[in-house]
Amino acid sequence: MVRDQVEARGIEDQRVLDAMREIPRHCFIPEEFRHAAYDDRPLPIGSGQTISQPFIVGLMTSLLELRQTDKVLEIGTGSGYQAAILSKLAQTVVSVERLHEIASKAKALLQHLGIIHVKIVVEDGTLGYHPDAPYDGIIITAASPDIPAPLIDQLADGGRLVAPVGSRDLQQLVRIRKQGNRISCENFGGVVFVPLLGRHGWKE
Repeated sequence: MVRDQVEARGIEDQRVLDAMREIPRHCFIPEEFRHAAYDDRPLPIGSGQTISQPFIVGLMTSLLELRQTDKVLEIGTGSGYQAAILSKLAQTVVSVERLHEIASKAKALLQHLGIIHVKIVVEDGTLGYHPDAPYDGIIITAASPDIPAPLIDQLADGGRLVAPVGSRDLQQLVRIRKQGNRISCENFGGVVFVPLLGRHGWKE
């Protein structure tokens, strides 16, 4: 999967590739879809949520440009797969999930797999998680109409934020960098994610 679907499509960050090789994606997918666990496509995980396709996981993770000493905030825990990848690349991972059932399953699975350095919090992800701010990296794994202002506030000076931004049907994958009071933005093409629900996201 990593060689043919991620590395072959241009992801060169060796630490990201190694982390994806180490984490077994099939463990994060319901039994009825495990036959497709290593296909390059998103898959349902229940409650209207999905696990992202491997290439997108690799791309978004590499865009964060993580260092081992970094603190990362993930918005949208989902299956826990992205948080597991992040745990291999950063010192601390805080993952915010709005659905209690999804969060509980992800937490139990990460514990079962012996994956540490991940704190799962049940909150409105569009508000971020202020108690552990600031963050060197923030990743939003659901489609937002814009970058929520609280997340920009919680991004450290020099930090990077990666998110799909746009309509409910089609988004652009963007990376913003924060340098003092200056915010710069780069665009990495079209993507499709489930909507980010919350005070600074979409309404249900």
